[in-house]
Amino acid sequence: MKFGTSGLRGLATELAGAASALYATAFATFLLESGLARIGDEILIGRDFRASSPAIAAVCAAALSALGFIVVDCGAVPTPALALYAQARKSGCLMITGSHIPADRNGIKFYRPDGEIDKGDEREITRIALQLEKRGYVLEGAVARRQHREAECKAFFMARNRKLMEINALKGLTVGVYQHSTVARDLLVDILSYHCATVVTLGRSEGFIPVDTEAVSDETAQQFKLWAKEHRLDAVVSADGDGDRPLVADDHGDPLRGDLLGLVTANFLQAKAVVTPVTSNSGIETAGSFKVVRTKVGSPFVIAAMLDLVASGHERVVGFEANGGLLTGTDFDSNGTKLRALPTRDSFLPILAALSLVNTSGQPLSEIGSSFQLPAAAADRLENFSVESSTRLMTYLRTAETNIAAFVGSIGVVSKVSDVDGLRITLADKRVLHLRPSGNAPEMRCYVEAENREDAELLLRTGLDRIRNWTQG
Repeated sequence: MKFGTSGLRGLATELAGAASALYATAFATFLLESGLARIGDEILIGRDFRASSPAIAAVCAAALSALGFIVVDCGAVPTPALALYAQARKSGCLMITGSHIPADRNGIKFYRPDGEIDKGDEREITRIALQLEKRGYVLEGAVARRQHREAECKAFFMARNRKLMEINALKGLTVGVYQHSTVARDLLVDILSYHCATVVTLGRSEGFIPVDTEAVSDETAQQFKLWAKEHRLDAVVSADGDGDRPLVADDHGDPLRGDLLGLVTANFLQAKAVVTPVTSNSGIETAGSFKVVRTKVGSPFVIAAMLDLVASGHERVVGFEANGGLLTGTDFDSNGTKLRALPTRDSFLPILAALSLVNTSGQPLSEIGSSFQLPAAAADRLENFSVESSTRLMTYLRTAETNIAAFVGSIGVVSKVSDVDGLRITLADKRVLHLRPSGNAPEMRCYVEAENREDAELLLRTGLDRIRNWTQG
């Protein structure tokens, strides 16, 4: 078990047993020791549609019940819905989800009563877990006593999204919802219909499909194109497994990058300060009238930077990642109502912001995307790429500048290198090749930028080939 860019992750077979009880107990102990909770308080639990999630949720509920907490089962709900509901109730919560990673893996996201845990909290929870393990901690005979409030949790989240804009804001749009196995699938249909869009439901699956919004598969991208043409869609929308990362494709079925969705939403909210990781498009700094702060990849880093901005007096603060997840660090006024800060990733806000812009601008999404004139960007990953291989490659590249030059080879001449998160190599012609081991799974990610889409796709393929060839060599 290890904490990655967002939450604890591991094999589902491991989490479904003692590991989930151990870490649920460590989290609850952390809340008690830090004064963030008391015995008898509520702790909420939500989950995604993975086959292993109900069993893991039951084990966590039993562990928390054994400590004297009141466990509230919110069922299969999007992560932002659970976090919002828990925040309003001033309760801690756990989301059982592996997000976008393969179905044989799963995870747990932890939230304090005041929001998502940070990296310091992760270290403390890990320390407590190790102590419990050394003492021979075993969960025996505990019963999972749960109250059930799934409907109430969903209704609370839907009320937020209904107030976001006028009821007829999406009137005249035909939107496809790729439902697959995301827990956001039915709520997406409901909220789009509420705002008067015509909704076409697509691709619902009873088996779990690991949809990565940063690396949409060729098969999925091609299916979007077919759906867009067949149903004359203005957009296709979806989300990852736990509904905190949006996926939006334009009227041609071409997926929009998550950082573009974040930029659209920042403008929609009239943000004055934006926090985003180094993997987001380098053109963001010149694409709006807001201050931009860059961080490492992962919502804890984005949240920490948002909190620093708020503490220094900044207003209208948002954060977003290259995966499209949108976080609000302050309250916003929207459509005459107050949109409360939600400092955790949300897929609904960027989806609604992007679709509303189609009506307010009179332009299709395909034209809106190109109007920002950002450098063309692309990203993909090598799956089943061992942690040992990632470590060996990154160590080699960091050892000497000549190693980076040799790795890049005929691709181009190295201009500068950033080591903030992974290695971001900027070439003399301003193209970018960014290599970064995943923090959640045995994967190597590759992000690129170039002047046009064709060059970006070529650089991406070349970069991935270089990684494969170096490992095999």
